[in-house]
Amino acid sequence: MKKFLSVLMAATMLVGVMALTGCGGDTTEPTTDEANNQSEPASTTATDLKTVTEGVLTMSTNAAFPPYESTDDSGNVVGIDADIAAAIAEKLGLKLQIDDMDFDGALAAPQSGKSDIVMAGVTVNEDRLLTLDFTESYATGVQVVIVPEGSDVTLDNLGEQQIGTQRGTTGYIYCTDDYGEDHVVAYDDAIAAVKALNNGQIDCVVIDSAPAQELVKANPGLTILDTEYVTEDYAIGVAKGNTALLDAVNGALKELVEDGTVQSIIDKYIPADAGSAEAE
Repeated sequence: MKKFLSVLMAATMLVGVMALTGCGGDTTEPTTDEANNQSEPASTTATDLKTVTEGVLTMSTNAAFPPYESTDDSGNVVGIDADIAAAIAEKLGLKLQIDDMDFDGALAAPQSGKSDIVMAGVTVNEDRLLTLDFTESYATGVQVVIVPEGSDVTLDNLGEQQIGTQRGTTGYIYCTDDYGEDHVVAYDDAIAAVKALNNGQIDCVVIDSAPAQELVKANPGLTILDTEYVTEDYAIGVAKGNTALLDAVNGALKELVEDGTVQSIIDKYIPADAGSAEAE
């Protein structure tokens, strides 16, 4: 299954950029200085695009996946995905609106017309390709295993454990494919899964490396296994068949990669010394 997904992602996305969401209704627009100093914008501009709300790029996300998306003390969605989306919206001459919802809802929002794009640490898989088209990759994620300190859980005996994952994620898919549904417990978000781990309801949690590190920092007594479970690429999803929007977002993303903006955003949230799993 992992090999199949890797081939599928490689065929779907052109270039992987290795590295490694304010609150619903918030909008972000470029300042006057930024607009004046901006180099030539992406070839498709706001006047060429049909979006859910005219003049606005609406992004759906699940803001429980730090450092890619989480909420700050004021309730605003912040993180890598929020910053990259804001930069894309600026390139396209659009304001950015971020709508926070559960992960499954965020994935479904573009196809149902509730959002233009989904960014939530989303990887490409066979089921998602039925309803979404994806941009090139903008970051790489590594699935890891969180365990209590002193635990005897290893990758070799993972199939004997009760594994917590976030519902609808590739971590859930990988674990159920490898070990069966009887060994996997799905939670609404990673925070709930880690809470269950702390309460002794499950033996471990499988989740992406960057949020895993944030969760371990916030929960003394937990640690991450040294061995990586699987590596995957993150991409931006748009409604299936929305070629104009896909091309526009891809064009803006390509420019932001080439001028170093994407890497600088990633470095802001994941310092270079945070570990090789998130290195460019």
